[in-house]
Amino acid sequence: MCGIVGLYLKNDKYQNTLGELFEPMLIAMTDRGPDSAGFAIYGDEVADGWVKLTVRHIEEAFDWGALAEQMSSALGCKVDWMQNANVAVLKVNSDEASARACLTELCPDALVLSAGSSIEILKEVGLPENIASKFNLSGMKGSHIIGHTRMATESAVTMEGSHPFSTGSDLCLVHNGSLSNHNRLRDKLKREGITFVTQNDSEVAAGYLTWRLNQGESLKEALEHALKDLDGFFTFTIGTKDGFAVMRDPIACKPAVMAETEDYVAMASEYQALTTLPGIENARVWEPEPATFYIWERK
Repeated sequence: MCGIVGLYLKNDKYQNTLGELFEPMLIAMTDRGPDSAGFAIYGDEVADGWVKLTVRHIEEAFDWGALAEQMSSALGCKVDWMQNANVAVLKVNSDEASARACLTELCPDALVLSAGSSIEILKEVGLPENIASKFNLSGMKGSHIIGHTRMATESAVTMEGSHPFSTGSDLCLVHNGSLSNHNRLRDKLKREGITFVTQNDSEVAAGYLTWRLNQGESLKEALEHALKDLDGFFTFTIGTKDGFAVMRDPIACKPAVMAETEDYVAMASEYQALTTLPGIENARVWEPEPATFYIWERK
């Protein structure tokens, strides 16, 4: 099962209400995924020379301010932070590798959910409605967002195993379906330097795209190779700093529907998740074709 939703704004008309528009879309997918839910939102971009880390700690009362001060002292740079439940967004005036290494040394129990200049990932075990409330989704602003509700049919119900998965800077992926060759691909990608946190096949798909993009390929080129190298059933929605993409496998047995207006592009596993969007009654609505790429980018 599982449910996917995504919303990409083509202009700034709805940026201040992105979370408000997206929350009912995510909750509408509860029947497809009541075990866990999460979303990746793009916005609040940091300046060149900075990196933004979304970091989770198991303790709700963890002292993020103290950690930020320790990182600032260790790195010799400014570290800003903002807490959201048991997650914090750390903005570090340093490169990603140095920031990650410092964080691991100072707080090995912290888990990095995403890194980049724009992305923030928030996910948790539980009903989508509760997770949206916990992280104040309705109050969030940004340019685009993708989300997932999970029904765990092949692995444990854990926060780590929930979507979205991020394996590279500003890249994330949500997936409905299953891959049959993920174990072999995981071993290959590890040898190429891609790091994995879980045994989830969807994380392998994200890692595969990261590997391709790191080789200088465009998102379209990476997806073209994915069609050849990923074996199984899938509907993917992918987020990058500049864009948003949807792709289905050549058989396309997993459901998906898309809608586009002058102001936005939206996708969902079921049309009901799109019905609350403004102007949906006048939108162009279609089912994405098998083995076809749908990509919107700001470049």
